[in-house]
Amino acid sequence: MRAIEQAAIASGEVTGLELMERAGRGVVEAVFEEWPDLQQAPHRAVVLCGPGNNGGDGFVVARLLKEWGWEVEVYLYGDPGKLPPDAKVNYERWSEIGGVQPYIDKGEQAFWLDPKLFDAATVLIDALFGTGLVRPVESFNPFGWVTQLSEWRLEAASRRGAFPGCRVVAIDLPSGLCADSGRYLTSESPEREHEKFRADLTVSFHSLKHGHILTDGPPNCGKTVVKSIGLEGSPRPRVGEKPAPGGGPVVPPGEIVQLVEPPLHDVLKAGDHKYEHGHALILSGGLGKTGAARLAARGALRIGAGLVTVGAPPPAMPECAAQLTAIMLRQVDGAGALTGLLQDKRFNALCLGPGLGMDDTARALIEAAFWSGRAMVLDADALSVLSQDASLFDMLHDTCVLTPHAGEFARLFPDIAEKLNETPTKGPAYSKVDATRAAAARAGCVVLFKGPDTVIAAPDGRCSVSAAVYDRAAPWLATAGSGDVLAGFITGLLARGLGPMQAAETAAWLHVECARTFGPGLIAEDLPEVLPDVLRVLQG
Repeated sequence: MRAIEQAAIASGEVTGLELMERAGRGVVEAVFEEWPDLQQAPHRAVVLCGPGNNGGDGFVVARLLKEWGWEVEVYLYGDPGKLPPDAKVNYERWSEIGGVQPYIDKGEQAFWLDPKLFDAATVLIDALFGTGLVRPVESFNPFGWVTQLSEWRLEAASRRGAFPGCRVVAIDLPSGLCADSGRYLTSESPEREHEKFRADLTVSFHSLKHGHILTDGPPNCGKTVVKSIGLEGSPRPRVGEKPAPGGGPVVPPGEIVQLVEPPLHDVLKAGDHKYEHGHALILSGGLGKTGAARLAARGALRIGAGLVTVGAPPPAMPECAAQLTAIMLRQVDGAGALTGLLQDKRFNALCLGPGLGMDDTARALIEAAFWSGRAMVLDADALSVLSQDASLFDMLHDTCVLTPHAGEFARLFPDIAEKLNETPTKGPAYSKVDATRAAAARAGCVVLFKGPDTVIAAPDGRCSVSAAVYDRAAPWLATAGSGDVLAGFITGLLARGLGPMQAAETAAWLHVECARTFGPGLIAEDLPEVLPDVLRVLQG
């Protein structure tokens, strides 16, 4: 974001001061859109301004609300003489019409905000620390506002409305949240854990940042709104190039994409023969353990694979036969049988893991699948087997897709997971994006790291975040078997000829859309059955 702004300023099309004015106006617009009753003055705003440009945005908001007829109080953390140039201009503009109470950190003598300021009629504007934060807020303010306000909000929650509290609006991000990782920067001290500034409304500019959609971001940003500041047609910084001396930062290679809707033209069929859409093979576990494979198979068939076969060991054949109709069934009694079956080149995508087991037979099946060179999805038990056998892990190739949840990820990549789970004390904090990219580079294949903030990365550094948060939230996906259906979706798309990255991105997006379309009460069996409705809407 800094690089985009600097490129626009360097082109002469806009000044930093103009961008700050647009940002402040965007915040006021967002507040009135979220709470239309606030357009009728007078109301009260308390604006907490920090020592950087985030504070400058706060001064603009204060001035605009004052002009609207509001009662506005502004508090500055920092020395006015040390503000950045644009922030200082807006500090001076505000000072012409209103006062500023500076915060001077003198330990126990530092002033505290008056609790009487905060009631249901107050809007608190958090303009303390935005996207540039690199250390915990308590390192700036050990006796001050963030601690105090956090305690008030906790008290309000515990007293169930006896302390009504105010509406909190964060500019860019709630103070303390790392814009790169969505994690709160905090000290190692457990007693500091409560010092998390939480917002009811967060207003960002130009585009979402990683921190809005990863980890702690969604539950603590409240509703997040993106406002334009006129940079849509601005020159983009050149990706990956070294800047000229004094030219500022550039965007690193492999920019992250918040996956809104992947290209879906390859998903919608256009009358071809079934063999033109591939033949997926889903390996099943033994008797009583076939359900996961059947869910995956149903997902692969619904997403458009021309044919889908479940390969099951002999004791499980009657169980599978009683449940399958359009899905075919073949007996796979060990690795030799799988190798023989794969002599048929029309089997072009495999799914291993759902209900497969973790014994020597499973290991041999996985090895045989690797030797076949087919595109494949490895999920569930297959991931556990890989985590226990380095020689198998080394057989991964670039048409594989790994689909771990957090526990499986930690078993597969323990050192990466350990780094991800460390308490972040400085920014940019190590993020789920960083971890997934590192895992994909090590594995040499696409890794889809599941969660509400699913991250998908390829070995070459490409990365997408397919987040089911805010208005795309789908908490009903937290149900047994939903991951098996996702594995089937990816397998079916691989069978249809999509590359591993596109298959994973598209499947993850459709998986969430299916859950949102069905709604509460969803169970895994519903996901494939609602997919036709989703595709019908997409087809228009």
